[in-house]
Amino acid sequence: MYGESNINAEGCATGKFVSQGGIDGRTESTGLGVYYCMKTLLNDDSFIEKSLFKEKGIAGKTIVVQGFGAVGYWASKFFQNDGAKIVGIIEYNSAIYNPNGMDVDAAKAYFTQRGTFIGFRGAQEETSLDPSSFMEKECDILIPAAKEKAISQDNCD
Repeated sequence: MYGESNINAEGCATGKFVSQGGIDGRTESTGLGVYYCMKTLLNDDSFIEKSLFKEKGIAGKTIVVQGFGAVGYWASKFFQNDGAKIVGIIEYNSAIYNPNGMDVDAAKAYFTQRGTFIGFRGAQEETSLDPSSFMEKECDILIPAAKEKAISQDNCD
């Protein structure tokens, strides 16, 4: 409401003007933040020792992303560029899965053009009946990037 003159402006985490310490590239910034957080965690020796992961790093990890808007798409793109496999993509009306991985840009283009993932050739499985059920597909990392309370006591197992 008050912009740069607000005494609390520096405490703002998102939506800052560049002159206030914000960054260019707002579209991809939150997805990039998800990527950097996971990259840091997956390269931490103490985390790896306590986790089920046998190797450090992102390369080779499999990922299911719930929500393929700005956060989910960009996080997926950065993970894929670093060697991870995006094996599942879930949207409000459809979901796709391929244990061998899928091309993020091809999936985004398909969804943008058709408004659904149904018929996407890079998928081995698809659904429009219960997309959220694909959150339970096999993966190393699940990224809930859209719907709040996506993980609950009903599906956490």
